[in-house]
Amino acid sequence: MNAASPAPRRPRVRAPELIGKGGWINTGGKNLSLADLRGKCVVVDFWTFCCVNCLHVLDELRELEEKHRDTTVVVGVHSPKFVHEAEHRAVVDAVERYGVHHPVLDDPELATWKQYAVRAWPTLVVIDPEGYVVAQHAGEGHAHALEALVTELEAEHAAKGTLRRGDGPYVAPEPVATDLRFPGKVLALPGGGFLVSDTTRHQLVELAGDGETVVRRIGTGERGLSDEPVRFSEPQGLALLPDGRVVVADTVNHALRAFDPATGRVTTVAGTGRQWWQGAATSGPAREVALSSPWDLAWYADRLWIAMAGVHQLWTYDPATDAVEAVAGTTNEGLVDGPAADAWFAQPSGLAADGDRLWVADSETSALRYVERDGDGFAVRTAVGAGLFDFGHRDGDARQALFQHPLGVTVLPDGSVAVSDTYNHALRRYDPATGQVSTVATDLREPSGAVLVPGSDDILVVESARHRLTRLRLPEEAVRVESVAHRTRREATEVAPGELLLDVVFQAPAGQKLDTRYGPSTRLLVSATPPELLAEGAGKGTDLGRRLVLSPDVAEGVLHVSAMAASCDDDPENEYPACHVHQQDWGVPVRVVAGGAERLPLVLAGLDG
Repeated sequence: MNAASPAPRRPRVRAPELIGKGGWINTGGKNLSLADLRGKCVVVDFWTFCCVNCLHVLDELRELEEKHRDTTVVVGVHSPKFVHEAEHRAVVDAVERYGVHHPVLDDPELATWKQYAVRAWPTLVVIDPEGYVVAQHAGEGHAHALEALVTELEAEHAAKGTLRRGDGPYVAPEPVATDLRFPGKVLALPGGGFLVSDTTRHQLVELAGDGETVVRRIGTGERGLSDEPVRFSEPQGLALLPDGRVVVADTVNHALRAFDPATGRVTTVAGTGRQWWQGAATSGPAREVALSSPWDLAWYADRLWIAMAGVHQLWTYDPATDAVEAVAGTTNEGLVDGPAADAWFAQPSGLAADGDRLWVADSETSALRYVERDGDGFAVRTAVGAGLFDFGHRDGDARQALFQHPLGVTVLPDGSVAVSDTYNHALRRYDPATGQVSTVATDLREPSGAVLVPGSDDILVVESARHRLTRLRLPEEAVRVESVAHRTRREATEVAPGELLLDVVFQAPAGQKLDTRYGPSTRLLVSATPPELLAEGAGKGTDLGRRLVLSPDVAEGVLHVSAMAASCDDDPENEYPACHVHQQDWGVPVRVVAGGAERLPLVLAGLDG
């Protein structure tokens, strides 16, 4: 009888220290080091709070944290994209807003990001109880792999005597008593008063006409998906149906819920409660098709439109047929106009209709966009915005105006559009008649939506990070604000001119194999900003490696890479193995220089096993 083959040895890579000028959150004021975490399995989550994929990973990690709480510590490293995200107060708010129940290091200068050679949000790094890096995963969809790896590490280090059980370093912050807690969106009710999505408390709150007095709360306040008792999970957008019901974008439940103000009853009208993944159905009976982080809703063109932030698309729900359908967007992240099916969005998060147009706050491109009829279909146009990496606070002509991660839009009586310019803490206005952008109000705190106050010239703004609604009189004159422009700045990768080998590294997690039952199990999409950067190699394919040719006429730019791989449990005895999708988008700044790298590796999943 042959001896069993020894298990493959993992690379022994010592984990760099966790450092960040912003300090630690959720530790009771204590600064942590890797030495404090020795003996624990550590999952380091590199995230930023603007990124919906990062929010998906936070949700994926909750079960792992609970199941392995005496052996495993999740540590968030907040690595900002936008200027606002580098503010410590904003990070503290985000940790509470999204229910992060583990220590978080605020790293505004990306010091730890650079030490770990991270290239994308989100990225997960696993450190074993002896302080060595054993796995890295970019993107989302890795919960199953993490569970298997942590279970293996527990057994290995328990046997070696290097596993330390017991409570981790998380210290819950003191709760704060406010009527609302990080509210998301607001709706004027036909019978008077307002309905607010009280996002962090997983409830809807009905307010009286003053926008302050609480009339009633809908939902238990516990995270969950049930109609009786009523439970939500971080609800956001609200829209009125012609029959008087209010539809709620139940964001983290990946569902639409209907609330009847007359009876108080809540029903689930769309979504399965599971997140949509590439390859799943994009149309069909509403309760049989998965959704992905629906963020806002609006009634337009005789149907309900859904800002599907999680997959960078707009979907619709038709109450007459009880069906959903993907209508605009390809799931690729970016700013591309044209026929609705070919357009690119980046986390659409706010919707408002004026009859002729459906206005869209496209948050990650810091853009104001709109949908309009085009023959028998629809087309997507951009009113304000330059792309994924350009943002700021600049008024004037729309062609050069800038927003910073807006989350809400509201159509005003004169046909102009109010934009909740969230990360600029401002309410802005775009006038389609003149093509001008102006600032209506400043010193708001993360405004995320607004609604007109019936019978007045006032607007009620959701100041999410001040936990309140603020009533403003719409001024005739704009507020003067000093113009500020920004570009997302990360260290550029120096690459050689001419040919560049793009290599997306994917190793199926232990106990899994690539799923090739229905054809290729991988997908790769490559583009560039500016497009002229790529002389060859742009477009779609199924191989995770690709030969690119860089233009000799472009010195620098950004390579946009989107990769997906599907793996299944490798068990020949199991007729129906569980399958898993791993996916990630990268925006890699590159600078073309003589002697630069001739290969660009990007890790989708690797190192473990």
